[in-house]
Amino acid sequence: MAAISLRKGNTRLPPEVNRVIYVRNLPFNITSEEMYDIFGKYGAIRQIRIGTNKDTRGTAFVVYEDIYDAKTAVDHLSGFNVANRYLIVLYYQQAKMGKKFDHKKKEEEIHKLQEKYGIATPVAGDK
Repeated sequence: MAAISLRKGNTRLPPEVNRVIYVRNLPFNITSEEMYDIFGKYGAIRQIRIGTNKDTRGTAFVVYEDIYDAKTAVDHLSGFNVANRYLIVLYYQQAKMGKKFDHKKKEEEIHKLQEKYGIATPVAGDK
């Protein structure tokens, strides 16, 4: 009901609002059917991607058909309890995700170069 009232008014959404939402702190054994049950209450879903490998378990991307449905889902599901875990629901932001990936990539490059040239990694407290 609230989503309908948002559409009727000439409501301006914040720039971070997106049709794609990023969900963290999911139970590792959650199924796609359970995801559709939880997130489908807030609007038509185009796609759900659940993380399956070691680095992405417990996370998912949910893509809604409509930006207002995504906003309603974020507003209502942030902090929602699923199997004794409180969901963290955020708008997907490509720039922030890319920076996190680049940082990890740079650390790997530095580690490879240190191994190549025989440089020991300094331990905290050493000078």
